[in-house]
Amino acid sequence: MFSLDANVLVYAFDATAGHRHARTLEILAASRMVDCHLTIQAVGEFFVASRRIDPQATETLAVHATNLLEMFPAVMPSAQAASWALSQAAAGRLQYWDALLLATLREAGCTVLLSEDMQHGADYDGVRVLNPFQGEMLAPEIQTLLITD
Repeated sequence: MFSLDANVLVYAFDATAGHRHARTLEILAASRMVDCHLTIQAVGEFFVASRRIDPQATETLAVHATNLLEMFPAVMPSAQAASWALSQAAAGRLQYWDALLLATLREAGCTVLLSEDMQHGADYDGVRVLNPFQGEMLAPEIQTLLITD
């Protein structure tokens, strides 16, 4: 099971993002057929970040966010995830919102997060971060996630 970070979701609806836009559309199309879950947090962050890019598109972006929640199973943070995130942020290991995202995914059983905001290849207590925009093509380990049986 894997997930997509808000920064990846933003590129899906930003046609000016060039190869990131095209690659994200490819990932989203394939993700609908495999075990991809989204966090409520990532969908919310997508909405907020996208509004900064295009403040006039608020209603359209709300529809896109709602569609994402209908297309993918959604996971919510628990009190335990928030507690872990607070401890990580207080220790200076991670930013709070990144830690909450990772803890939520770990609790849901996700083992991979596609994101460009954290270190590619880093493992955070069982959730590995992979940057889908690194290189000319999708990395083989990301391609493997998108293969249906």
